[in-house]
Amino acid sequence: MMMSVALPVVLPLLFGALSVMFWRSHFAQRSLGVLGTGAMLAVSVWLLADTWEHGHVVMEMGSWPAPFGIVLVSDMLAAIMVVLTGIIGFATALYSLSGIGKMSEKFGYYPLLHLLLAGVNGAFLTGDIFNLYVWFEVMLVASFALLILGGERAQMEGAIKYVTLNLLSSMIFLTAIGLTYGLTGTLNMADIADKLATVEDTGLITVIAMLYLVAFGVKAAAFPFFFWLPASYHTPKVAVSALFAGLLTKVGVYALFRVFTLIFNQDVDYTHEILLWVAAATMLTGVLGAAAHYEFRRILSFHIISQIGYMIMGLALFTPLALVGGVFYIMHHIIVKANLFLISGITFVMKGTHELKQMGGIYRTNPMLGVLFLIPALSLAGLPPLSGFFAKFIIIRAGIEAEAYWVVAVALVVGLLTLYSMIKIWAEVFWKAQPEGVETDDVTSGPMIWMWLPVIMLALMTVAIGLYGEPIYQMALMSAEQLLDPSQYIEAVLGESRP
Repeated sequence: MMMSVALPVVLPLLFGALSVMFWRSHFAQRSLGVLGTGAMLAVSVWLLADTWEHGHVVMEMGSWPAPFGIVLVSDMLAAIMVVLTGIIGFATALYSLSGIGKMSEKFGYYPLLHLLLAGVNGAFLTGDIFNLYVWFEVMLVASFALLILGGERAQMEGAIKYVTLNLLSSMIFLTAIGLTYGLTGTLNMADIADKLATVEDTGLITVIAMLYLVAFGVKAAAFPFFFWLPASYHTPKVAVSALFAGLLTKVGVYALFRVFTLIFNQDVDYTHEILLWVAAATMLTGVLGAAAHYEFRRILSFHIISQIGYMIMGLALFTPLALVGGVFYIMHHIIVKANLFLISGITFVMKGTHELKQMGGIYRTNPMLGVLFLIPALSLAGLPPLSGFFAKFIIIRAGIEAEAYWVVAVALVVGLLTLYSMIKIWAEVFWKAQPEGVETDDVTSGPMIWMWLPVIMLALMTVAIGLYGEPIYQMALMSAEQLLDPSQYIEAVLGESRP
């Protein structure tokens, strides 16, 4: 049972090493990419089943008991995130068979892909606050290398902004870890939570909590630390953009959920009120940026920001229903947002541009792609019966029950503006005729099967979550119950070693 919590980290590292060994073979690297991500998806489902059955799955590395040794911990939230990482990793690997050229493979695309996935899963499963920092740095190294793959000017400019602000975030995170260790004498998150409950200086605890909020707020692209994301996510290869859009900011969101439920819950009226204002500002900033732009991937990038606001809103309200909605929203959004970026890559193959004004007529020549776009686009806007409707419905209902009417109003307005952005893309890219006098590179009359397959797979998942959402809701409900009762996590990790 315990091995199930280690394999989602070990397998990507193993397949990454194998990809380096077969550096000169494009066929081997591609095969290892698909096999490795497929195996990771399989073991992540195994971990989810284990966690569903046992509540928590804990592995002590080197047989050193917590809090003295490093532990890997899976509760329902962590297991869900690992499964979503497996889904997006596998979809990206399939898409890359056609969407990534041999030059990018030559410069290490597949080893970097595996390293990034290992970092993401490590961040979700670690039970140690310092190792969370370590996995963040693994992600930063891999994502920076993927971002500059190709060496184009726009990529380098976006990468500099990306890495500069994320390094600043890492410095703040490391400072917060140092203060936490000085206050508690431990780095194990369960032990930190246990010991902070006895600390009388709640003001100092709140100061440390704000440092974590800033550090993870940067990683999540929350207001006001969001500007690195729309400056960088539209620059790399589309497969890389989709991987980033689906996973990277969600690691920051996961970290916020983890520390502000497990560790910093002493002054909820203060800390979570700040989170609520951050959520509202993040929603508005992102959607207004999307409404103002006419470049496909820039619009989608700004919508990552606005949707992060809904997730943080679920955490900030801090009620059982709100946390259910936040977790449900994360599950919905990762699938939908990655799919929209993958679709933007198919339209680029058809038209040779991401500029909406230079595109058009795709629905007439390829109506299936138009339908595949509408599914995640309308889900992102929150239209029934798709997954986004139920995610937004749960969060908005939680806001009404908590009498947070002003943030509910913001969420509803942002939903309408999201629909406007999606209609704008539909009208410009798919519905209107190709503009006269604008020449585009019609690379092929139909994208290759490996670009279509993950798009269809993710679209079907979006529909399935909307029509058959009860299992997803039950997993989100179990996550919320565990988050609201940190004693379960603490007991699972510390067990008999707890004083």
